[in-house]
Formats: sequence, structure tokens, C-alpha cells
Amino acid sequence: MPKTEAIIKIQNVVAAATLNQKVDLNAIVKGYPGVEYRPEQFPGLVFKLKRPKTATLIFSSGKMVCTGAKSEKESRRAVMTVVKELKKGGIIIIGKPDLKVVNIVASVRLGGKVDLEKAVTTLEKTMYEPEQFPGLIYRMDEPKVVILIFASGNLVCTGGKKEQDVYDAVHKLHRILEEQQLIFYE
Repeated sequence: MPKTEAIIKIQNVVAAATLNQKVDLNAIVKGYPGVEYRPEQFPGLVFKLKRPKTATLIFSSGKMVCTGAKSEKESRRAVMTVVKELKKGGIIIIGKPDLKVVNIVASVRLGGKVDLEKAVTTLEKTMYEPEQFPGLIYRMDEPKVVILIFASGNLVCTGGKKEQDVYDAVHKLHRILEEQQLIFYE
């Protein structure tokens, strides 16, 4: 059992959704002058919400990408709010969007210092080039995530598809660091 409890904070949930229909982006711009749409620069329209504070890219194909949510639930709520807003603005949308979380990014504080030099030789599937980047890149197979490990004991976990993936990966890594004596507490 690790000496300290890891402090895990979900920073961003990225969800992909599809409306399974084409969408007229110019019609959305007419109904919502606050949206960002510059087709000469980028083919998607940016629909920002204040609550939850998210940005949803909408493409004419009906595909959507929502970023900025702090939980799976919040990302779902954001997409449903955008769809509701579009309907309110006169955009005809048949059915409910198919939604899938594609990436969860979390920041973590382990509460101890990590010996990266020793960790790179102990852990499998790592990359550490301190002259290029101060963190050790660790690829975990189960759950399938990538964790950036810093000497300070701070981590960034990315690639999870469910919030539980993040918690499982962090607790598993924390346990390994303890067992291999790669983490030290002051």
C-alpha cells in the first residue's frame, strides 16, 4: 500500500460524437453569431459553452468532437446541450448523437520524488531523454495509457477511455514505484 494517496485530477475529457446526418454549418452561424467558423482555415465550426466550460467542434458530416469537460458525464452533458441548442436554433436533428470518450487526460501528484534514472531501467516500455524532455514516458498496456512521470512525483496520464482507466493506471504505477523503491518521501 503506497505511503501517500495519489491526488488525481481529471483535466480534460475528449469525446467524439456523430449525429449520423449532414449539418449545414452556415445555418448554425446564422442562428448563433457567437460560434467560430472560418472554413478557409479549418473545416469545423467551434461551439463554446460556458456550462460546462467546453468547446465542441462540429463538422458538416455531422461528426462532433467535444473537449474541455472534466468528467465523462460532463462531456455527455455538453454534447447534449449543444444538440439541444442547435435544435432550438432551427437545425433539424433526427435521433440522438452516438457518443464515445476517446481520451482522458489527468494530472497526478504522488507526494514523493521519483528516481527517473533508475525507473527507466526498471520499468518496461519507457523512454527518457532528459536533454529533450524532463519527463519519463511510460506506456502501460493494462489499462492502455501513457503516463509522463516527472522527478517531482507529478504525473500526466493520457489515453484512458474511461475515468476508471486513469485511477487503475495511477494506482498500479504507484504500487510498482513503491515495490521497486523508485519513489521516496521526504
